[in-house]
Amino acid sequence: MKHSVLAGLILGLVFSAQSARADWTPAKRLTWSSDDSELPAIAVDSQSTIHVVWNDGPLPYKEIYYRKSTDGGMTWSALKRLTFTPYNSIAPAIAIDSNDTILVAWFDLSPGNSEIYYKRSTDSGETWSAAQRLTWTQYESSYASLAIGSDNSVHVVWQDKTPGSYQIFYKNRPHRGGIWGAVKGITYNSGGARYPVIASDSSNGIHVVWFDYTPGNSEIFYRKSADGGTTWSPAKRLTYTSGGSAEPAMAIDSNDTIHVVWEDYTHLPEIYYKKSTDGGETWSLAKRITWTFDSYYAAIAVDYSNNLHLVWTDGNGSENYEIYYEKSTDEGATWISARRLSWKSGRSYRPVLGLDANKTVHVVWQDNSPGNYEIYYRSGK
Repeated sequence: MKHSVLAGLILGLVFSAQSARADWTPAKRLTWSSDDSELPAIAVDSQSTIHVVWNDGPLPYKEIYYRKSTDGGMTWSALKRLTFTPYNSIAPAIAIDSNDTILVAWFDLSPGNSEIYYKRSTDSGETWSAAQRLTWTQYESSYASLAIGSDNSVHVVWQDKTPGSYQIFYKNRPHRGGIWGAVKGITYNSGGARYPVIASDSSNGIHVVWFDYTPGNSEIFYRKSADGGTTWSPAKRLTYTSGGSAEPAMAIDSNDTIHVVWEDYTHLPEIYYKKSTDGGETWSLAKRITWTFDSYYAAIAVDYSNNLHLVWTDGNGSENYEIYYEKSTDEGATWISARRLSWKSGRSYRPVLGLDANKTVHVVWQDNSPGNYEIYYRSGK
């Protein structure tokens, strides 16, 4: 074991299976593949339909797949394959606009190096547009993140290695009959910037976080655009650590408070949190959320009452990683004790979550208990 189970007991992450499962549905397996089903993403529309995408085999190459549930996760549609290319399609991102149009972006190696592609559905996932290529670069564009502006404009960020080191780039598209704008650079530095996440506020402000190696070890940085992506503020550094910070996630509530979580390696990996109540101008002190020395891949979402919901992968003192959940009802000031969502023989990784109008939390993740990674789902409150 990496760390003693006693530490987890002392710090409150060990509790009975009965209490953990009391108000959550049983885990439901969504995929049965001979290859790995990985990197799920989730979004919930205004009708509380749950939409999930991921990349999967068992074809010669990875492709993007989709399923939905119209009854709160009880039953799911048949698998729908969204990509048909002679090379890998990987790491889908998903977002839904106020008209319930579903938008998906991913990176595809068909051009010879990886590029960002995009498609959409206007009929709840029944039919999909043709794939549209968004980038043309010399090396690789990968790991897109999507956001919908308050005017239903579409905003996408990704990492690109064309400059020599990874940098963050951005482009957008107006909602009504518009075409995609020009690519804009978000970072210009010597250290390299990775894995951006984008979100929008109620005034069409666009916010981006990523981790950046320019300080020497990785740290979390932030930029915003107050005019829908036309101009951008200077980059703001959010973390100052000795061990490095990585894998940020972000959510914005109805008061336009920005909430950011990430994993920090100062004391071995733990999940930390901070927020801004003034549009990213100033930020709270970092708050440590987990205390197991083995926490990764956090995701955060906010419900209609501005409650915060957090999921992550945690070893909790063992070699077997599981999915955990916490909630804050006071905008991040305090957090309810963690509860364990997965109880598998294998490893559960990379949870993501979405919320419906009834404040039900929908969580999907990948788990290799069947022998290869498959996608699993639970819901609760």
